[in-house]
Amino acid sequence: MNKIKTLEPKVLWKLKCKLGEGTLWVKEHKSIYFVDIKKKNIFILNIKNNKKKILKVNKEIGFLAHIKGNIFILGLQGELRIQNLRTKKIIKSIYVEPEIKLNRTNDGKTDPAGNLWFGTMDNLERKIEKGSLYKLDKNLLLSKIDKKYMITNGPAFIDQFNFYHTDSRKKLIYKIKINKNNKILNKKIFKRFSSKEGVPDGMTLDKNKNLWVAHFHGACVSVFNKKGKRIYQISLPAKNITNCTFGGDNNSELFVTSATKSTNKEDMKKYKLSGALFSIKTNMKGFIQKKFILSNAKKRSLL
Repeated sequence: MNKIKTLEPKVLWKLKCKLGEGTLWVKEHKSIYFVDIKKKNIFILNIKNNKKKILKVNKEIGFLAHIKGNIFILGLQGELRIQNLRTKKIIKSIYVEPEIKLNRTNDGKTDPAGNLWFGTMDNLERKIEKGSLYKLDKNLLLSKIDKKYMITNGPAFIDQFNFYHTDSRKKLIYKIKINKNNKILNKKIFKRFSSKEGVPDGMTLDKNKNLWVAHFHGACVSVFNKKGKRIYQISLPAKNITNCTFGGDNNSELFVTSATKSTNKEDMKKYKLSGALFSIKTNMKGFIQKKFILSNAKKRSLL
């Protein structure tokens, strides 16, 4: 097994994101997409020509997933929205937890079969277990898979039925196994963070099934092997590291978001690049996030 090697983190986009999140590599666009949840922005950076775009949305946005061309599914407060980002045309809205007014979507990823998984959380970040984990399938059927989360983050998929999912407030990363009927067969604690390590946030897997985890309040990305042992760590010049994904030419470049949220003046003096987008060249390959796959019937009716 390769020993992990990385180059120094490089600043790709010097932003002051309040809450950068939702990293998504779209290979055919040669672009990294990410969001600022609180400022309601989608950022697009083409790493070949360095062209940058900022798109504004009308709700807080936790993540986006690619369907085809310029059509994406956006994880917004109280809503999943299928939208053409170029024309701004809204194709379909699916409402999430309309009965819980103060909840919003947070992190989301597709699994190896192209289903979308995402979590919800209390937007005021109170210590209440109002968050849940959901799956949206190819027929746009929304299923609640798990509940009683405070702050959902992840997930990261080992395969279609095994994945990691985090409750950041509880400082826990879970390893979860489900069956084909979306029933949880096993859920156990994979990793518990200590107070000095900060808070586990967004995460991704490399081809060796090592888990790369962003540390909010921890100024780093840690890599854990299958047994939960930390085997590598990358320090970054931002206090709150929020999300990471692999991409780039051969899928070995790690893109990392950060946040100015929950920082004070002293923090900002020490971590001047908080809120920026970073890139880290590695000798590892990651999994490309699958497109969200619609059924043929849904494609015909919507696209």
